[in-house]
Amino acid sequence: MALMHSPICDFGWKAPNFKLPGLDGNIYSFTDIAGENGTLLMFISNHCPYVLAIEERLARTAKDLAKLGIGVAAIGSNDIINYPQDGPNGMREQVARAGFAFPYLHDATQNIARTYDAVCTPDFFGFDKDAGLQYRGRLDESGRNPAAPDVRRELYEAMEQIADTGHGPKNQTPSMGCSIKWK
Repeated sequence: MALMHSPICDFGWKAPNFKLPGLDGNIYSFTDIAGENGTLLMFISNHCPYVLAIEERLARTAKDLAKLGIGVAAIGSNDIINYPQDGPNGMREQVARAGFAFPYLHDATQNIARTYDAVCTPDFFGFDKDAGLQYRGRLDESGRNPAAPDVRRELYEAMEQIADTGHGPKNQTPSMGCSIKWK
């Protein structure tokens, strides 16, 4: 497992549209997921210890962001031949285990992960209401283990700021996690 860090935010980079199947059988595009005040896309996996450490916080954060008019979706892009637990069955188990209430999309070709230049799981992309990138940081200070319950909610605070002002914080700590498992 290679430890990776997400790149620094490229403020204003426009989110490419996509069409990906969700676990619910629907096809989703970026515009389908977009919220009136912004959008959060996160590349995650079912086996990465960095994602496992924050699953329940992701579920809570997504619910809280929905109240702010932020659309949320997760994308699974790992190679499912060598990592079958990251395929749709494992993704469904993760949804049930963590309580995800947002669309979880499967990027079987890995084209969307490449288009977005996703590098790790988790990798967070926070967009403003016009689909301009404003956040490419971490959820919080969790690593392979969950952070303390009272830890600062960096991702939530950044997305709240984006919803209020249209701009993300200038100082962002990159996310870290397992590398995307490329084919």
